[in-house]
Amino acid sequence: MPRLLVTGAGTGPAENLIRSLRAGDPSLRIGGCNDDRFALRASAADAKYLVPPIRHRDHPRALRSLVRREQIDLLIPTADADVKTVGRVRRSFGRRVFLPRMAVIELCQDKYALTMRLRARGVPVPVTYAVRRLADIPGLFRRLAPARQVWCRIRSGHGGRGALLVETPDQARHWIAYWEQMRNVPPAAFTLSEYLPGRDFSCQSLWRDGTLVLTKTFERLVPFDGTPGSSSVAALAKTVNEPRVADVCTAAVRAVDRRASGVYCFDVREDARGVPCVTEINAGRFGMSANLYDLVGRHNMALSYVRLALGEPANVQGEYEATEGYYMVRNLDMLAGIFHADEFVAGIEDARP
Repeated sequence: MPRLLVTGAGTGPAENLIRSLRAGDPSLRIGGCNDDRFALRASAADAKYLVPPIRHRDHPRALRSLVRREQIDLLIPTADADVKTVGRVRRSFGRRVFLPRMAVIELCQDKYALTMRLRARGVPVPVTYAVRRLADIPGLFRRLAPARQVWCRIRSGHGGRGALLVETPDQARHWIAYWEQMRNVPPAAFTLSEYLPGRDFSCQSLWRDGTLVLTKTFERLVPFDGTPGSSSVAALAKTVNEPRVADVCTAAVRAVDRRASGVYCFDVREDARGVPCVTEINAGRFGMSANLYDLVGRHNMALSYVRLALGEPANVQGEYEATEGYYMVRNLDMLAGIFHADEFVAGIEDARP
């Protein structure tokens, strides 16, 4: 019985991952760790471990000790900070981690640096400029013309942190000034890019030693807060068959690492011509909406990841699995529901006049 340890236990990404893993193999022994005892108490993990905060110098040592003592077979980070921390000390965990190379993790966690790398390698991305100071903003708007709307966002982080759709330099300037004054985020942490008005996709792929193993995609239909351009978390999403999206994400991975291993999760949007453009790669962790990849179709991606990490033979190679017609519905304080299109009317009485 493999023993797993999931970081961030009690948070959305970790609990969704635990749900997926249990659905794939109920025999798995899944432990969870967190520095927040309140979140940890709410976790569905089989065992719960309180660890030092991730920025504390004792955090890596506590993780190593926990992994050894509990005979953990695989440590799975669930947030960008965890991926970076574990990646930096991966040698001390031996074969108990399954992550991309550290240089790839760092590149992907800087959205601007990633965009520049992908553009240089011919992968479609939005036209993007780095902000150095507030005085740069009017000039950057002119360079982005004729785009009417501009995407202002922080070049690191997840979940649309600091992202806003703006139409004027003043709107961007005030937004960035707010983050500087109230959140201590400097203007140089921001980018401005063309807003991509087309369909909004998520893609996830598994790799081992440079070989693509499995890819799945879904389309975001409604963002979690209902505001376009401000969140990459979907309140309503559906599985789709979009080989163009899968292909551009495969090209993106090969542009950043020819020896890719682990999980890669992508945000992709269509430009005005309908061309899918990569806007983000989360290297080394699963997305918040991973259940839609794991609970439908032939392959549970989370379980496939565990098997790849443990060196088991892959039962699939290079497959794009497009299972259409499944929807995910999610809201605050609600377990994500996943339904086939044919099931939406089941149990619902139409009481409209």
